[in-house]
Amino acid sequence: MKRGEVCTGLVSKVSFPNRGIIKLESVVGRDLKEDEPGREVLVKGPLIPGQKVKFRIKKSRKENCTGILLQILEKSELETASEKEMCPHFGKCGGCTYLSMSYDNQLKLKEEQVREIFKDVVKVDFDQIFEGVVPSPDNFSYRNKMEYSFGDEYKGGPLALGLHKRNSFYDIVDVKGCKIVHEDFVKVISLVREYAKENNITFYNKITHEGVLRYLVVRRSETENELMVALVTSSQNSFDPLGVSKILRENCPNLTGFIHVITDSVSDSVSCDRMDVVYGRDYIYEKILGLRFKISLFSFFQTNTRGAEVLYGKAREYILSAIQNDSLKEKVLYDLYSGTGTIAQMLSPVAGKVIGVEIVEDAVKAARINADLNNISNCEFIAGDVLK
Repeated sequence: MKRGEVCTGLVSKVSFPNRGIIKLESVVGRDLKEDEPGREVLVKGPLIPGQKVKFRIKKSRKENCTGILLQILEKSELETASEKEMCPHFGKCGGCTYLSMSYDNQLKLKEEQVREIFKDVVKVDFDQIFEGVVPSPDNFSYRNKMEYSFGDEYKGGPLALGLHKRNSFYDIVDVKGCKIVHEDFVKVISLVREYAKENNITFYNKITHEGVLRYLVVRRSETENELMVALVTSSQNSFDPLGVSKILRENCPNLTGFIHVITDSVSDSVSCDRMDVVYGRDYIYEKILGLRFKISLFSFFQTNTRGAEVLYGKAREYILSAIQNDSLKEKVLYDLYSGTGTIAQMLSPVAGKVIGVEIVEDAVKAARINADLNNISNCEFIAGDVLK
């Protein structure tokens, strides 16, 4: 095979993260050579075992071959999700990968990937220690944070607000519905989009670096139903955020804060040169396993609240199990790469002391605030590099 040739094949295996092994079936424009049928090609992309796909050869060497995904030609027998479960943007949007599969099939696929990752690391019988993949309590409407981009769906098109198209740096899918977020997100994105169109506010062009609207960030508390919205713009044209604030307050009764963030960074990521609280406050509260956490706009927090409860509950279960054999009450636990200190605080009741180490200073400050909020006195948080 030569670089640039277009081929078809069957996805035989998918490993983490999104790497598919494809068995070659045909090469467009010529017959297969004697040693080519079934040859394995590594292709990165949102693939599912059993799919028939079209791809282009990127590199071809004797020992390995890589390709670029072009098109899904035939669905896999694993793609059994009902029409009700499907999203109108699936396949076009660069967000979800496995939404066309039933949740049971998703878990089976992820279990295979976990086994693959650990097979050369674990030196005992893996089945003796592997407890299986623990499912999330919520399969849909679970995300508590989203970052949406302003742009156009095609070059020169009208303003769009949503997520990047799959494999595209510039084009934006104009999201009108989404299966993984609460209806509050859909309402907010619709209100802001219509306001921008009615008032002829331009979006920021990544090529010319001209325009105003850049990103829309939405965070929602699952347990306390608090909504925080941030509109990120450039400093051009003296944009006044009061109009957006007014329309959100009128239509979103659970809005607790609206923030205007200004950035002129050329990077395609949400950053901040200046931040103004236009309405309310710049944080929300969330509860996990009985503890309350203050979450600011840029704080890291698990995006699946109820899933995080399962995750942290499992960690705490292991610690409690260890206590039965060897008391930890006088011992020190270390939470390395501790973020805003959620795991450290979950485990604080079963340890003499917990030390969290995190390189992001704002996260450390948030961890200290949250520990005070929960009346936890045996947690210490250090801003620094774990490796040092």
